[in-house]
Amino acid sequence: MAAADLTAEPPALTPELVAALPKVVLHDHLDGGLRPATIVELAAEAGHELPTTDPAELGAWFVEAADSGSLERYLTTFDHTIAVMQTPDALRRVARESVLDLAADGVVYAEQRYAPEQHLQQGMSLQEVVDAVQQGFDEGVAEAAEAGRTITVGTLVTAMRHADRGVEIAELALANRDAGVVGFDIAGAEAAFPPSNHLEAFTLLRRSSFPVTIHAGESSGADAIWEALQLCGALRIGHGVRIDEDIELAADGSVDGARLGVLAHWVRDRQVPLEICPSSNLQTAAAESIATHPITMLRDLGFAVTINTDNRLMSGTSMSREISLLAAEAGWTLDDVEAATLTAAFNGFAHHDVLEAIVAEQILPAFAELAG
Repeated sequence: MAAADLTAEPPALTPELVAALPKVVLHDHLDGGLRPATIVELAAEAGHELPTTDPAELGAWFVEAADSGSLERYLTTFDHTIAVMQTPDALRRVARESVLDLAADGVVYAEQRYAPEQHLQQGMSLQEVVDAVQQGFDEGVAEAAEAGRTITVGTLVTAMRHADRGVEIAELALANRDAGVVGFDIAGAEAAFPPSNHLEAFTLLRRSSFPVTIHAGESSGADAIWEALQLCGALRIGHGVRIDEDIELAADGSVDGARLGVLAHWVRDRQVPLEICPSSNLQTAAAESIATHPITMLRDLGFAVTINTDNRLMSGTSMSREISLLAAEAGWTLDDVEAATLTAAFNGFAHHDVLEAIVAEQILPAFAELAG
């Protein structure tokens, strides 16, 4: 066998190569990833009025409406997706299609999050919501396998941070920990709704040895990240880009000689995974451009960064698109993407043996082959 050429340049991240990469997404909202055509069909059945019934125009409307520079305005777009996800059949369809779309994009491990409490308008119970979504995930995984794509999907049951059902939703997550649910999250507007509002839920989950990720440091500052970690016991941080408030770069803007505050040191030293969503962060003004997005600076400083989509519909995006943007505008290489993919894979909330098998059987061989 010929020795590897260690001096060879890594291959360029062309669209074809990016499409072929095995991908891991830890931060992807089920209600933010619907197909526009599906929304149109389900809205007609539900009698829900949409801004337009043309699927292409509707997809463009979601991106434009979400591109407001405000997290609160961004979140209003979910009124339309939530409205069409109120029956078991609709939930099952949306979940199945989500898995198929992720698998078609090369995703081999995905954690899908959603808030069951938002799907009760037509009389379903919380458990019935979870059952319908899980059936859809299972159908999607099986259908993807028939098409030659292997994907593993775990569920993150989410509580809405502005509501008062945290304990109830935490108990729901625990009741389904052996039925597809791998973790817990809180989501929604950060302002005025700190993670500690749900401290009782987080205490229950910690005592039950159940994994938690928390949206923090997206629109709120670094203090929200501290609270999520030190008061609520988060193992990962959703977004987390505001950690840059606790980092002082050199006078020339370089990472050489950067000074990290106590929190930034904690996050880096403990290798707390950051579920960073570049395109979404631009839309909510958490970052100004892909070229200057904190993800690259954090990568260079040794933080545990991962690449995510957040809401594929609202950002008009996919994992392939996020990777391609980082390559084209921030200079990311194949090695950078592989490192972020492995960080994500080993920090999923599925059991370690499951993640280890995905890395050994799907991720490492594919990257090695693509690297030539």
